[in-house]
Amino acid sequence: MNFSAANLLLVGILLLNLFFLGTSRIRALIQAAALQGVVLGVMPLLIHGRVDWNTGLIAVATIVLKGSVIPGMLRRALREAQIKREVEPLIGLVPTMLLGALGTLLSIAFASGLPLAPEHQNLLVVPASFSTVLTGFLLLTTRSKAITQAIGYLVLENGIFIFGLLLLEAMPFLVELGVLLDLFVGIFVVSIIIHHINREFASLDTRRLASLKE
Repeated sequence: MNFSAANLLLVGILLLNLFFLGTSRIRALIQAAALQGVVLGVMPLLIHGRVDWNTGLIAVATIVLKGSVIPGMLRRALREAQIKREVEPLIGLVPTMLLGALGTLLSIAFASGLPLAPEHQNLLVVPASFSTVLTGFLLLTTRSKAITQAIGYLVLENGIFIFGLLLLEAMPFLVELGVLLDLFVGIFVVSIIIHHINREFASLDTRRLASLKE
């Protein structure tokens, strides 16, 4: 197990989380999500220190889906929507970043008291997981554009995936693959919804869906 390399990548994930919360440029969000997906694909190889068919397939599937296929779907939706940035977040970018930073500090403090296995005690897997889940939740709840919320869903699932790395040896490959496929289907459905919202309302602001009640 390569602790230093794994922790370095996990620190990179924490920095990407702050980037997610601090930018309004949707294309930059998609690129950051793709980069985070590639990093997550490498993590199983570093944490477990060996390459077998189970770990290798999970790594390849993660890189292909999270680093290429799903970001490609989001880029296509972005081109069709012809938007560039989140112009009216429900909470400002700076307050959202501060919430993310506070959540990261609390995650580190909370993880330090957990009874982890000895081989995982020196890793930042748990803090990175909690911080990433919080980042995805903040994107889902504070941004009004449907495509930004789709990215939030992707980031939230990334946090769950990070935590699952601790249980990789105990979980069958089909379970991990099922999670990735569920994510793929979810983003696919969201892309369809984004297309229809943009066609019907000429906007991706999900707050306009309230007019459907009238």
